[in-house]
Amino acid sequence: MHVNRLSLSIVRGALTTTVCSAVFLEPLVFAGHTEQLQTLTDGVYSTPQATRGQQLYQAECVTCHGDALQGLVGPPLTGERFLSIWSERPLRDLVDKIHNTMPPETSAPPSRQRSLDLSAYVLQISSFPVGAADLQDATLPQLSFPTASTSRPPNTALGLSLVPTANLGQLMRSITFPNSNVIFNVQLKDPGAQQSPQPGSRPFDYVEWGSTVYPGWQAIDLAALALVESTPLFSVPERRCENGRPVPVDRTDWQEYTDALVDASRAAYRASQSRSVDAVIEVADALNDACANCHAVYRDAGSEGGGVGTDRCQQSP
Repeated sequence: MHVNRLSLSIVRGALTTTVCSAVFLEPLVFAGHTEQLQTLTDGVYSTPQATRGQQLYQAECVTCHGDALQGLVGPPLTGERFLSIWSERPLRDLVDKIHNTMPPETSAPPSRQRSLDLSAYVLQISSFPVGAADLQDATLPQLSFPTASTSRPPNTALGLSLVPTANLGQLMRSITFPNSNVIFNVQLKDPGAQQSPQPGSRPFDYVEWGSTVYPGWQAIDLAALALVESTPLFSVPERRCENGRPVPVDRTDWQEYTDALVDASRAAYRASQSRSVDAVIEVADALNDACANCHAVYRDAGSEGGGVGTDRCQQSP
C-alpha cells in the first residue's frame, strides 16, 4: 500500500498558526505521561450530581447512546469497550468532549456544569465510587481513568471460513489506503471545523452524498475502526499477493507487522474519541511507521519505479 503522507514536522509547524479552531487546546496525555495523575477510585463526584447527570442523559443522550449507555448510533459509555478507549486518559478529555461536541448538532457549547454532571453519571454507571463533593473543573487536571486490560490473542488464524477474493494489493487499496489517508488528513484539516450540509443542499451524486452522511470526526472514527477490523484480513489463508505469491501469513515478522497496524489503528480510534487534532497527529506517526516497516520488507523489494514487483511477498528469510 502506498501512503500519501505529508511530513508531520512540517504540518505541525503549520498547525501552530493555522489550526486555532481545534476543538481542544490541550493535547491528549498518553500512557507514560500520566504518573502525576490520580485515578477515579477515591470518589470524585457526588450522588446528587450523578442524579442531575442522569436526568440530562435521559433528555439529551439516550437516543444515540442507549438507555443503559450501551451504545447505539453513538459509542458505548460504559463497559469494557468504553474503558479500553479511555484507559489511563485524563477525565478532562471526556468532560471536554461532552462539552465541545455533544450533542453533535449543537451550534455552541452548553454549560460546563452540564458536562460535569453528565460525566458524573457516566462514572456512576461504570461503578466508580461515589464521593462527598461534586466533580469540578478545578479537580480535573489531577484525575485520570485507571489502566484497562487490552490483552488480546495474537493475530494468527482467524478461525473463520473465508475465501479471499481480492489479492493483497487490492485489499489494501480498497480499505487500508483510503482509510489511512482519512486519518493522515487530520494533519491538514480540523474535522471539528467541517460543517454538516444544510437540508436540501446534498448533491445528487451517491459518492458525494455519501461523504456528507458521516462528516467531521465521525469520518475519523470510522476510518480507524475500518483499519482495526480489516487488517486481520491480510492473513486470511490462501490470499495471494499482487504478483501471485502466497501472503506470508506464517512468518513471525508478518504477524508482527499486522499486529502493529492493528495497535496503531486502535490508538487512532482512541485519539479520535478525544476530538483532539493534536492527539490524532501524535498517533499518525505510529500508523505511518506500521505501514512503512512492512512495506520496506514485503512491498518495496524488487519494485524499482513502482509496478508489481517480482520480489514482493518473498517467503525466504
